[in-house]
This record gives sequence, C-alpha cells and structure tokens, in this order.
Amino acid sequence: MKIYMAPLEGITTSLFRNTYEKFYGNIDKYFAPFISPAEKCPMTPKERRELIKENNKVSNLVPQIITSKSNHFIEAALELKDMGYQEINLNMGCPSGTVCAKDKGAGMLKDTDKLIAFLDDIYNFGDRNNISISLKTRIGYDNPEEFYYLSEIINNYPVFELIIHPRIRSDFYKGDVRLEYYKYAIENITVPLVYNGNIFEVKDYRQISAKLNNEPDTIMLGRGLIANPNLPQELTGMEQPKDKLFWDFHDALYEQYCEILSPDINILYRMKELWALWQLDKDGVDKEIKSIMKSKKLRDYEEAIGKIRAKGE
Repeated sequence: MKIYMAPLEGITTSLFRNTYEKFYGNIDKYFAPFISPAEKCPMTPKERRELIKENNKVSNLVPQIITSKSNHFIEAALELKDMGYQEINLNMGCPSGTVCAKDKGAGMLKDTDKLIAFLDDIYNFGDRNNISISLKTRIGYDNPEEFYYLSEIINNYPVFELIIHPRIRSDFYKGDVRLEYYKYAIENITVPLVYNGNIFEVKDYRQISAKLNNEPDTIMLGRGLIANPNLPQELTGMEQPKDKLFWDFHDALYEQYCEILSPDINILYRMKELWALWQLDKDGVDKEIKSIMKSKKLRDYEEAIGKIRAKGE
C-alpha cells in the first residue's frame, strides 16, 4: 500500500511535514498546500520558502497549483521545474465558496468546455517540458452523475495520477463518500487512481474496500492522518509506542512554533487548529480540550496539556 499526505491549508506546512517525517514517516508522497499564481506573480515569496528544497526534509514532495487560467499554471510550473520538481498537482477539488466563485478548485468542474481547453494547454506544456501532471478532483460540482463525462475527459490525457475525493462540491466534507462513483472509476478510468476521503481508522479502510470489492493500493490521508498521526503505521501493520510518539511529535511542533511565531496568540492558533482534529482520537479529556480552545496564554495551554498527559499515564 502507498500512502500520501493530503495538502491541508495552514496545517501541513513544511514545518509540519518535516516534523511528521522525523517522528512517523511511512509516507510515500507529501502534497504541499496549493499555491495560487496570479498575473506576473507565479509564486509569492512565502510560497517559495515553503517549497524550496532546503526547507523540506521529506523524501517525495509534490507541489499543488490552484488556478482557472492555464497560462498561470504554466508560469508557476516553470518556476517549480527550476526548483527541481518534476511532478505537479492540479487542485480541482477545493469546495470553498470564495475559491469556486473564481472557477478554481471544484469550480473548474462547472464548465467542461473550459476544463478541456485548460487540460489541453497544460498537458501539451507538460509533454514539451517533461513534467508529470497529476489531478486531485471531486466527482462533480452540482451532481455526481457529472463524473461519467468527467471520466471520459480524463481518459484523453496522460494524467500521472488521479486523486479522487468521491463527493460533489456541495457535500463539502459531510456525509458518506459516494463510493459507487469511485467503483465506476476503477472500472472505467485508464489512468492510475488514488483514493481520498473518510479514512480515520483501519476499519474505515476495510469497510471502504469491502464496499468497493477492491482494496485501493494507493490512498491519500488528510483529516484522518492529522486526527491520528499513527494511522499510516496502523494501516501498514507497524507497531509503535503510540502515546509516547504522539507527545514527542506534539512537543517538537510546539517548540518550533514557539521559536518562529509570536505573540502567544499566533502560536495558540496553530496548536488549536491541530487540537480541533486531534480531539477525534482523545477520549475522556473533553474538559481539558475545551480549556485548550479557550486558552489565551501559553501557560494556560501548557497547564491543560499537562492534565491530558497525566490522564494518559
């Protein structure tokens, strides 16, 4: 099984990826949160810092681009190639209202004629420049049956990998994934597939595999991996001291955020983002997690963390 880390904006930064690799690893590809090129600005200085090789200690990092204009994609891809990247991912799945209003992310699925023209441009570019282009998509914008035509479109291109989150844009991240459409992809799409969506525990992977009558051999983990950083190890049957590893990971992240961020509120914002997901895997500490979310000073945060540690001993 191959396991990929999904790009989560504001969470899976280079600092997070490097720290995760150090303590857990077992990730075949890390996908960086998207860059959003603009006219005469393929990449901001902050985006460049996040992607330069010196700042990334993971073995296989793939940058992601979100845009509705093929020329913007190409300009950014050329810069990424100069930085040493040979694979680039296109985001066709972000469901954010502000993103889709600009025909980016899942908004690209609204107009298939424009999508075809876009893909024509970038795959011709990729072929000329020896750049592999993968896609991360939802199955449709308004209706899941849009996926049937989307599948035909995708089969016309040398898509390096197709990462499918089997929901439509209006589903956001709620409700069950629409597995019947991923099953259709297995049977009808000719490019390599990657499954993404609703894997929080080993049992979720097994249930999805049973419903598909097929075990996806490549999966992308997002919220499930953040909620339980040990999930890739559990999926591949690796035994690790789960609690100790989690706290070592937590402490390393916290110390690094304290070094690079200030004042307290900025550090706490990052840690609260993580605990909003980590709490999915923390039973019996609701009171302490509420204290974390209410904390305004680092000392308050550290006091709440100490109580959670004590309960786990």
